Amino acid sequence: MPTKKERDYYSLGFRDGMAYERDGSGLPTGRPMFSSDTYSDISSLKRGGKRTRKLSSWQKFIKANSNKKKFKYANGKLKLKTMGIAYRKTAAYKRNRKKK
Repeated sequence: MPTKKERDYYSLGFRDGMAYERDGSGLPTGRPMFSSDTYSDISSLKRGGKRTRKLSSWQKFIKANSNKKKFKYANGKLKLKTMGIAYRKTAAYKRNRKKK
């Protein structure tokens, strides 16, 4: 039995194939059968989506503060040591430390 991902691939392939006009012999002519709006909806369907895992509290901190001037060197690199010190003062860090 095919998985959900495989069924999605099959249905997308079927829709892509049906989206084109066919000549008398059954071969696609290369011209879309539907209006461009309809075909763009069919082709824009997500193919093979990948699940993303939840970010850790450190990663959330980096993402939120990486654009702040006090955490950047002049050449654009991040001051990770300074960010680590600031992160250890946050409530999220203290909450995670209590769990362990």
